[in-house]
Amino acid sequence: MLAETLEQVQLSPSKRTTYVSFVLAALAVMVAFKTFWFARWGGWADRDLADFDAFHIVAQRVWRGDLDQVYHFEALLKMQTEAAGGMTRFMPWTYPPQYGLLLAPFAFLPVGVGYLLFTTATLALYLVTLRAISGVNFAQVLVILLPALAINIGCGQNGFLTGALIALVCLNVERRQLLAGLALGAMVIKPHLAIAAGVYLLVTRRWIALGTAAAVVLASSLLCTFLFGWQIWFAWLGAIRVSASYLEQGFYPLFRMISTYAALYKAGFPASAAFWGQTAVAGLALFAVLLGTVRGASSKFALGVTVMVSVMISPYAYDYDLPMLGIGLALILPDLPKVASPRERNIICGLILLAGAYGLLQSARLAVQFGQKADLDQHFAPALGGFALMALLVLLLTLLWRRTQAAPALPRAAPQRL
Repeated sequence: MLAETLEQVQLSPSKRTTYVSFVLAALAVMVAFKTFWFARWGGWADRDLADFDAFHIVAQRVWRGDLDQVYHFEALLKMQTEAAGGMTRFMPWTYPPQYGLLLAPFAFLPVGVGYLLFTTATLALYLVTLRAISGVNFAQVLVILLPALAINIGCGQNGFLTGALIALVCLNVERRQLLAGLALGAMVIKPHLAIAAGVYLLVTRRWIALGTAAAVVLASSLLCTFLFGWQIWFAWLGAIRVSASYLEQGFYPLFRMISTYAALYKAGFPASAAFWGQTAVAGLALFAVLLGTVRGASSKFALGVTVMVSVMISPYAYDYDLPMLGIGLALILPDLPKVASPRERNIICGLILLAGAYGLLQSARLAVQFGQKADLDQHFAPALGGFALMALLVLLLTLLWRRTQAAPALPRAAPQRL
């Protein structure tokens, strides 16, 4: 079975090296290919827009002094149409203004060069932090995460960046709370993915980390207000409201989403029922955070579960957010053989693979069947990624409830090094 096969790999240094080398080489080939694609070289001159194109458009608006316009969707559609050289699929923008500031330097680079720098830098940071956490399990985690990594490379998304930031929180939370707080505060670019980590820090009384994170959010918000004016916040909140209505009407590519909401909505449930289902799962995810801190699990296992459930809270979660799930997996792997049966470990690995690969395979199928520029939202495809994460949450709760543990929870006076 998959989990047992990969567990055997970690016992052989040569096999670990072979697996890691293969995955890294595959990632390098993907990045090179997509760089040509984003640069519109050769036969890709007439391509549709992808996520990093939206990032590049926003970066340009920062320097033009009208960042608030990207939150007005009619104006944003016009920008995207001009960038594509014709009609294109619309990509709403609901990131906080801080993310626009982060992207601003890329406005001075061609799209292809900007994509290459952004993707290689964030991927390198992610791999370094993942390696620091996973140790001898690095090869195992890379294989399981390969589809999710490919998705991020394919569209130029920021899953590597958010995954690395959460990894920095985990690496520093015990002994360097200030650094952990800085990393958590930087998650203001995607605050819905930082909720579980914030609850964990609150429950474990990491006041320095929480205070530092709050200070980063406040300082960056004041800077955005100074640069863009108060109207930027009203524009952002307005975009969130409109985006919520789009989600309620199913205008997003829901089959790419990994949320409970998307899974239930595509299964035929009305939007209200899907929303309440998402609320229930978010509550269970936060309950898992609390359960891990009070049921005797090791600190690494509890923190790993916290990171894994972070992607299960928001209705707006995509498969490109799954690199964060890999950080949590790396944290729990050392304890997993002691708290889970071989069958349960196989299921965990299979569910993560399914969540990561499903949207990628469906996108490829729909593009082949209906064309590269087809509106994929108009063709039915279930959102199985959400069901996979729901099953994963149930399994994690089951493991926590057993009260079994790989090692005694360390006393607060003697923090455990990750």
